[in-house]
Amino acid sequence: QVQLVESGGGLVQPGGSLRLSCAASGRILSINTMTWYRQAPGKERELVTTITSGGIPNYVDAVKGRFTISRDNAKNTVYLQMSSLKPEDTAVYYCNAKGYTFSSRSFDSWGQGTQVTVSS
Repeated sequence: QVQLVESGGGLVQPGGSLRLSCAASGRILSINTMTWYRQAPGKERELVTTITSGGIPNYVDAVKGRFTISRDNAKNTVYLQMSSLKPEDTAVYYCNAKGYTFSSRSFDSWGQGTQVTVSS
């Protein structure tokens, strides 16, 4: 069983910055993609950004140039640096990780979510 724990959410003013973290734990052999999603009130969950095991990122247009995803493979942790935040970035942010355990089983795990609120 692989568990993900997010941290770093909070309240920030428009134009401000926040850094989210998501640490994976368990009998992890390898993690392939790590992804951040978000879900705003009354809306469906949407993909924000993803990063491959080799560190190649991909972003949705709404966050390009403002958000940066990175990962530390030694710590099984993914980060999301968010800058120039806008009120429309307000959402619960979830991380997702896909990979394999030492028992050669694949996993597709989610964190519990962390609230990000952008408001003056």
